[in-house]
Amino acid sequence: MVVNISDIERARLRIRDRIRPTSLEPSYSLSQMCGVSVHLKHEHRQTTGSFKLRGASNAVLQLSRDEQAQGVVTASTGNHGRALSFAAKTCGVKATICMSDLVPENKVSEIRRLGAEVRIVGHSQDDAQEEAERLARAEGVCLVPAFDHPAVIAGQGTLGLEIVEALPDVSTVLIQLSGGGLAAGVALAVKSRRPKARIIGITMERGAAMKASLDASRPVQVEECESLADSLGGGIGLDNRWTFAMCQDLLDDVILLSEQEIAAGMQHAYLQEREVVEGAGAVGIAALVANKVGNLNGPVVALLSGRNVDMELHRRVVCGV
Repeated sequence: MVVNISDIERARLRIRDRIRPTSLEPSYSLSQMCGVSVHLKHEHRQTTGSFKLRGASNAVLQLSRDEQAQGVVTASTGNHGRALSFAAKTCGVKATICMSDLVPENKVSEIRRLGAEVRIVGHSQDDAQEEAERLARAEGVCLVPAFDHPAVIAGQGTLGLEIVEALPDVSTVLIQLSGGGLAAGVALAVKSRRPKARIIGITMERGAAMKASLDASRPVQVEECESLADSLGGGIGLDNRWTFAMCQDLLDDVILLSEQEIAAGMQHAYLQEREVVEGAGAVGIAALVANKVGNLNGPVVALLSGRNVDMELHRRVVCGV
């Protein structure tokens, strides 16, 4: 395995002045509902509104001066693009973010506000990825992938270290599963400290690329669809080098959620926890509310991964107006 626990520990030292450690809070409503202790990791309160700043910062800080001078490029469903734009700006590095037309406007406008160049390309994350790779080849800019990169995986894994240090006897971690950078990094960190902990990936039914790939025992393409959990969209890359193998080795289960179940998770987060989270950020809560986690043992940690939701959408989904 390319990434190891030492990489994650070094990443934490490297990015400690660039990110904020986030709190792990007990959820009384979910604990009562599930009959076991449930805690919520408030990563949606991270600077830039999602966990993505950890991996993006770790990647940018490891670039050479020459690489930083060339600038960085990536493909993103929104949160990685925002995080990379922020990390690049703080280091004086030019950033170009390629996205499909499925990315919500609130995420696009925030990336532009941070000074990055935005390119809207095609109708899927795969289309945006092709453009990012083309720019890297044609213009010599440094490609910083959203998930399939050792520095990104190690950066996301710092979140797992925080979980185990705050809750040493954690038994189950519910983690967002998309391209696998977050799931791989957190699973590695948690299992290195707590080998018997179960790490369960949570994703949407529509276009779950990593789940389809795990079922096929190889990376496969899927059709990308609109979803409340838009941050979980996109493929994992047919030439995936790191996250597929790590998720295959480290994840104990994967749970799929319907759009209605994701909406119920967003509603619970707001009405019971008083937290505004985007659809992807609520999938851990949603899996618990839908009673989809089998053999549930506590303590349980569900990650609130991001808050970058269009507030009009949030109002319609959560408040029904």
